[in-house]
Amino acid sequence: MAEPSNATSNDSASELVKQLSEQTSRLVQQEMELAKAELSVKGKQVGIGAGLFGGAGVFGLYALGALTAAAIAGLGEAVAVWLAAVIVAVLWAAVAGVMALVGKGRVEAGTPPVPEQTVDSTKEDVRWAKESAQRGRR
Repeated sequence: MAEPSNATSNDSASELVKQLSEQTSRLVQQEMELAKAELSVKGKQVGIGAGLFGGAGVFGLYALGALTAAAIAGLGEAVAVWLAAVIVAVLWAAVAGVMALVGKGRVEAGTPPVPEQTVDSTKEDVRWAKESAQRGRR
């Protein structure tokens, strides 16, 4: 085995602890700076992605408008254009109504936002602890 160098063997334990503390502090500080830099880069990427999602939503809405106009124009070949517009509007209203009802059901299923199983489990744990304490006193 190699012998420790004279520099470290001559250092007192308190100096070694001081060096360890300083190096640990420096390491933690450097890790925090690295984490900040990494989160900054990731945050910018998330921001760009969110902006692109927003743009996609806008262009999707434009596409839906164009599709609606095409449906009205196509249906206008068979019936009066005003009637075609009413038919397409009623169709979109029906889709919106179904989506609203399904959404309402999902919201009601998720409310109140209380973890019911966890509450029940905790109540059971409290009951068990009380019973155990009572048995221990007997």
